[in-house]
Amino acid sequence: MLVTLMAGLAGSAWAGPLDDVYRLGPDSLPQEGVPKGRVIGPLTLPSQVFTNTTRNYWIYVPAQYDPKKPAALMIFQDGHAFVGPEGEYRIPNVFDNLIHRREMPVTIGVFINPGRTPDQKEASSSDWGDRVNNRATEYNELNDRYARMIVEELIPTLKKDYAISDNPDDRAIAGASSGAICAFTVAWQRPDQFHKVISTIGSFTNIRGGHVYPDLVRTSDRKPIRIFLQDGLNDNRGRRRDGGYDATWDWHTQNRKMVEALTAKGYDVNYCWGIGTHSNKQGGAMMPEMLRWLWRDYSRPDDPADDSNRKLLPAVAPAP
Repeated sequence: MLVTLMAGLAGSAWAGPLDDVYRLGPDSLPQEGVPKGRVIGPLTLPSQVFTNTTRNYWIYVPAQYDPKKPAALMIFQDGHAFVGPEGEYRIPNVFDNLIHRREMPVTIGVFINPGRTPDQKEASSSDWGDRVNNRATEYNELNDRYARMIVEELIPTLKKDYAISDNPDDRAIAGASSGAICAFTVAWQRPDQFHKVISTIGSFTNIRGGHVYPDLVRTSDRKPIRIFLQDGLNDNRGRRRDGGYDATWDWHTQNRKMVEALTAKGYDVNYCWGIGTHSNKQGGAMMPEMLRWLWRDYSRPDDPADDSNRKLLPAVAPAP
């Protein structure tokens, strides 16, 4: 079954019956006894890299944050879709639960929208922004401009108020659709800053040349990037308006090519193909598990009240 959707859009409005099998689990919902972090925003970030633009962003500060101990950092593109308490991802809930159980480190979360000029509109749940703001330019181009905005403008702004680790192993970046290829591009351009990526329904397609990534991965030196990719078998499948087929516009084929290239090159890569369309439902449902995998080997602090870091005793005592 082939499903044709508008390129670049990933809102829940595009979900169909095939996506309804994916439901949020308890890790994505508030839980009794779990300390809740604070969400601050929307704040506004102007940019000199993308001149004459500003973008809204939100900051999640976990309850366990200690300004004396630099926290990990994770940045989500299309921030409004990831931060909302009624959305498909509900990242603040997920962070609350996983940080509480020490399944991921104490992490400052940042949810940043694409930029817009004074005459453009802010992204919304019904229109993520390809036709109303600067999203297509910022997210889909393979140059270093967006990475520069993140590294040179956003992170210094964050560090004025929060202690954030400079270790790239402590930094992750994520997104959906065009936000996913954008997240990968930031880590690709700046592996000195980000080593971890989550891509859901990633647009590694020929919107602005992103279909070249599989070949680029194969022909370039391996970079220290860990990445989890999610996509649906019924994601946009390359149908043109004239009824023809274009492989460079086939979202699922391009995601498979990315996994094949990353695997062949020896990257730390994981993936999951579902039955869904160009929808956030599967990505939202499995986000807790993707985060566990992404942060699986972080250095857990010693906690006398928690023996989970201690070596397990043998099931049967050795013979005397």
